[in-house]
This record gives sequence, C-alpha cells and structure tokens, in this order.
Amino acid sequence: MSFAPTSPVTGAAVTGFTTPTYTLTVDTPPSVNAKQYAVTAVGGTQTGVDLNSVSKPFTVTMFRPVQVRVLPQPNTLTGIVKNVPVNSYKVITRKGASPANLNVPLVARITTIIDVPAGTDTFEPEDIKAMVSAHIGVLSQQSSGIGDTVLSGIL
Repeated sequence: MSFAPTSPVTGAAVTGFTTPTYTLTVDTPPSVNAKQYAVTAVGGTQTGVDLNSVSKPFTVTMFRPVQVRVLPQPNTLTGIVKNVPVNSYKVITRKGASPANLNVPLVARITTIIDVPAGTDTFEPEDIKAMVSAHIGVLSQQSSGIGDTVLSGIL
C-alpha cells in the first residue's frame, strides 16, 4: 500500500486536546514526487486551532526521490558494490501560527526536526499542539504505507 491517509486522521494524544481528529483533503503538492493533504476540519476538543489557509497552512506532505535509484552491479573481481546510492523519503507537516498579537503568521514545520517559530509556543500553543498531533496521527495511521513507499518507491 502507498501513502494514502484515510480521513479523518485521529491525532495523537497531547495535553489539552480531547480526541483530536483531522479531516484531510487532497491538495496540490509542491513537486511531482510528492503527495499532499490539507487539514480542512478538526474534531474533538482543540479550541483555537486554525484550518489550512493561504496565510496559515496546515498540511501533511510525503516526498519520494525524484528518481528512485537501484543498486549498481558489484565489482566482478571483488564482488563489492562501491558508491551505494541513497533514496531519501520525507514527511513534512506544516502549520501556520502567529508568534504574537498583530504579527503575521509564520510556518512551523515537522520533518525529522520540529521547527517552531519563537513566540508561537506561548501565543498560539494550540496550533503547535495541533501540528504535532496531526503529524503523529498520520505517521501512526500510515506506518505500513510509508514503509511500503520507502521500499517500493510508489506513492
């Protein structure tokens, strides 16, 4: 199975949220080697969480390599394969959040590192929590599909 989360996604447990869910809608990905979903509704108790918009994105995107590389032939004398290529896959969750009153929203991201703009942790903690909850929910729900995509290269 490929990366294809079913909607709604149940978010992971985070303090202050009760039974968080995220309705996903297929979105246009930033590149042809990706699939993207936008959060268009939230459920459960997560007061203050904003839905996807142009200025405050709330998306989950999975990327595969533009060209999936295969293992080259081993050296005919030694049997050793030199310069083994690497295929990189990544899942990114983006969530817009304002760092302070009257400030324009900034984008927080989860890849393998969580980038949280300073101030959003105290001014709009619900949006940061929602981002973490949705990301973990999609990863949890799609662990088999992500594993299959990493092995097959098929989204």
